[in-house]
Amino acid sequence: MQELAIDISAHRSKPLNDFVGQEFDFVITVCDKAREECPIFAGAPERLHWPFEDPAAFIEIGEARLQAFRKLRDKIHARVMVFLGEGAYGSRAES
Repeated sequence: MQELAIDISAHRSKPLNDFVGQEFDFVITVCDKAREECPIFAGAPERLHWPFEDPAAFIEIGEARLQAFRKLRDKIHARVMVFLGEGAYGSRAES
């Protein structure tokens, strides 16, 4: 992300318990494991699944892995931009 001048150094993974009682409009999962384990959230948000493969699961450490993560980063960015362009009430087929 630093390559794109986006500072995420203060970000961290958060446990689901941090979100208990909060309501969301959307819950988006980006891997099959997350989709299977995703809990039900209050307020019945629209659930979307964007199936991306995790490069860490199948590529050894090195330049190929770095390139795979860059490619994944760019795919997720493109999908988010499409999502934002669809507006809050647009049709969103799972893709």
